[in-house]
Formats: sequence, C-alpha cells, structure tokens
Amino acid sequence: MKFRMKITICMVWLLALAFGVGGSLLVTLNFSGNLERAMESAVSSYRMVLGTLRIVDETDPQPDHSNLANALSRMSEQGTAGWSALRLGDGTRAIYSENPRSVDLSGEPETEGSKGSATVVRDGHGGRHIRISATLRAANDTLRLDQCTDISALYTQRDGQLRIYRWVFLAVITVGAALCWVLAYWLTRPLSALSDASKRFAAGELDYRAKPAGNDEVGMLTRDFNAMAAKIQENIDAIRDAAARQENFMGNFAHEMKNPMTAIIGYAELIRSQTLTEAEQMDAANYIFSEGKRLESLSLKLLDILVLKKKEVELEPCRPAQIVGSMVQHLERVYAEQGIVLQCRCEEGECLLEPDLVRSLLVNLLDNARKAMDRSGNIYIVSQMTPEGCVLRILDTGRGIPEAEIAHITEAFYRVDKSRSRAQGGVGLGLALCNEIVRLHNGTLKFESRVGNGTCVTVELKGGRV
Repeated sequence: MKFRMKITICMVWLLALAFGVGGSLLVTLNFSGNLERAMESAVSSYRMVLGTLRIVDETDPQPDHSNLANALSRMSEQGTAGWSALRLGDGTRAIYSENPRSVDLSGEPETEGSKGSATVVRDGHGGRHIRISATLRAANDTLRLDQCTDISALYTQRDGQLRIYRWVFLAVITVGAALCWVLAYWLTRPLSALSDASKRFAAGELDYRAKPAGNDEVGMLTRDFNAMAAKIQENIDAIRDAAARQENFMGNFAHEMKNPMTAIIGYAELIRSQTLTEAEQMDAANYIFSEGKRLESLSLKLLDILVLKKKEVELEPCRPAQIVGSMVQHLERVYAEQGIVLQCRCEEGECLLEPDLVRSLLVNLLDNARKAMDRSGNIYIVSQMTPEGCVLRILDTGRGIPEAEIAHITEAFYRVDKSRSRAQGGVGLGLALCNEIVRLHNGTLKFESRVGNGTCVTVELKGGRV
C-alpha cells in the first residue's frame, strides 16, 4: 500500500471517529435535554393537578368524590395529559378514567427510564409516555391518581435527526475522503519526486537532482539526497579519472618499454647475424648500452615511486642550507660544461627532513630545469625557513611550460615535449617521484611558468621545525 493511501485511510478514520462520536453525542445530548424538560413539565403539570384536587377535596361536601372527577374531566379537556385516572387506593373502584388521545396502555407497560415519580413507558403500539402516579387523602379515603403525557413526538424527532445525521455523516466522509486524498497527494508528491530521482540516479543519470520542496523535513531530506548524490558523483568521477590515468599509465609504460627493447633486440640481432666492422660493433654496443641504461633508469624510478607510496619515512633534524649547498657544489661544474650557471641563496636553520629523499627531489627538479635550457642559462635555488619546515624554490631561465600542461606534469610518464625529453633520456617519472617525496613531508609542490621566460618551482616541506 502506498504511503499516500495510508495517510488517506488514517485521516478518514480519524474524521469518521471525530464526526461520528461528536454527532452522536450532540443528538443524544439534545434528546436527553428535551426529554428532561418534558419530564419536568409533566411533573409540574401533575403537581398542579394534584394540588387542584386537594383544594377541591377540601371544599367537596360529597363523599362520592364527584367534584374530583368533574375537576379532572375539565383539566383533561384542556389537554393537560393524554390519559388520567383516579381510583381508590386498593384499585377496586375507578372514580374517574379519561383517555382523550386514545393512549393504549393495555397490558404491562415497558419502562424506558424514570426521574423521581415520573416514568417513561412504551404502550402496545410503540408510543412513548411519561407516566406519573401518586396517592392523596380525600374524604377519609386513600385515592391514587395516574397521569400519562405523550412524548412520542420527541422520539420521532430524535429518529429524524439520526436519519439526517447518517446522510450528513456519509456526505462528510465522502467529501472528507476526497480532500484527504488530495492533501495526502500534495504532501507525498515531493517523496514521489525524490523516489523518481533516486531511480534515475541508479539508472546512471548521475547529474540528475531532485528539486527541494520547502524547508520542512521532506525538503531537508531532498537536499540531503542531492548532497549525497553530488558526493557519489564526485567519487565516481574520481574513480573514472583514476582508472583513465591508470590505463594511460599502462599504455605509456608499455610504450616506454617497447622502444628500447625493440632497439636492443634489433642491434643484438644485427651483431649476431652479420659481420660488422669494429666501429660498427662499437656503435651497436653503445646503442644497446644506452637503451639498457634507459630501461634501468625507468625501472629504478618506478620502483622508487611504488616504494614511496607505501612508505612512512622517519624525519630527522637537517639543515636545508647544507643540503642545497652541497648539491650546488657537486653539480655546478657539470652544469657549467653546458653553459648553465647554478647559484643558490640559503637561509640558515634546522627542520625535520629525510635528507636522501630531499637530495633526490633536488636532483630531479634541477635535471628538469637543465633540460628546459636550449643553450646556456641560469638556475637559482632559494632556501627559506618557515614555522612548519622550509621552502625550496628552483628558478630557471628555460623555455617555460604552457599553462595547459602544468596540471599534468606530475603524472607518471607525462612529458611536455615528448620528442625532446626522450632524446635527452627522460622517461617522464621525475616529477611524479618528486610529488611522492613532497607528500611524505606533508608538503606542497607548485609550478609557475611563462612560455619563453622560464619556470619557478616552489616546494613547501612541512615536516616540522627543530
């Protein structure tokens, strides 16, 4: 059963209960009030008749009580009761009996209620009457006065009210059920929209969102669903991106392996199958050696990256200025042979680093800066201390990096100029390795570059201060 149907049934049931109890109670209370007033009126009328008879008795010289019978006859003609009777107390003789309204009280009447001396009875034809009986002393005799007042009209009025009430009840329940259904539909419509959104989302429409309806609990639920859907879409996009990068990584890896292996196999086959001069053999051996070194470099850097991804390094107190200074002193002569001036400016201080990894980081960043030089140029290294560790900046005057390429340069096997990088022996893993080293130091790696003006690499290492 749908939720809106449950709401409709509950609301109709509550409406029927409230209207049924309220209406029945109203009719009952109205009838009870009318009946009580009728009984009070009958009792009051009876007391008046009884008082009148006592007065007549006091002035009646006749021992046969004829004046009493005449007085009752006159009062009966005035319509004070539907039936009156005056008998001796032992019931042996009737002094007066009058039934002007043909009230049938044959047999034993059925009592339906009473109030004091007044009793509601049913006659043989279903009529209702208020019957009152009492005794009085007259002329040394004990007399019994009986009087009935017809109240059948009250019961007829009550039955009519109940019939009208039943039809009104049916009409109210019918109209109420329709209004309850409309209200339940309006209340549950946002839930239906949310259900439709979840089905479309499950079917693959990850960008579909439900429209919030108001600020109530359903609206909050809709907004929470949209937030959940956005997070799921974000995670799925990240998974897809990771899968695409992994697929790209495998393709690049296979390509990097294929070229040197093809060259090695080709030159080895040439040496084995043909007679070569000593110079040709030396050229072939040199090519095989260079391609083998390239494969070795590729495998070692891949191994370093894989190891670093699973490694938690132990940092120790180091002086960044000393690491940078020794690196510049070691490489400046080699770089000078290519017309590159290597300079540094370092701030003294200590912080927590892994020195071997930081050296590897510098070697890769400096090597990239060197490869960015077409001819001569300058490379500057700046070391500064920070409250959380240190900052290293490597600035070069090389070709620069296009802005569209900066977001991808830390990906494995990614190279801005593929032909030039391969000719210079690069495999596109240096910056990926740098990125892992920076991650282990809780740092950041940032590139700023302008084509033709050089590049600035900012490395922030946050291992902590001593």
